Amino acid sequence: MSDGIVHERLTQTLTEVGLAPEALEELASQLLWRIGRASEEGPVTVRVGLASSAEQFQALPRLRSATDAEIESAVREGSLRLEWVGPRLRAPER
Repeated sequence: MSDGIVHERLTQTLTEVGLAPEALEELASQLLWRIGRASEEGPVTVRVGLASSAEQFQALPRLRSATDAEIESAVREGSLRLEWVGPRLRAPER
């Protein structure tokens, strides 16, 4: 999957939840993330959270690695699971 397609999908998803892509760029240096599967047959999962939630990441079951092909397939099929770790962020008031 090309970088352009990933960027387009990310921008669309952020817009749907009311966040500007610039907000993600501002947060990028403060985020932790892990990609893998919780079980052999489980969905490909992306865990994302603020760096301040590092202890909560460690308390979760370890994700087994997923190959690039598995990740790309999950994105194409729309079966990628996203988990936020830690306190929820709030979208800015409009």
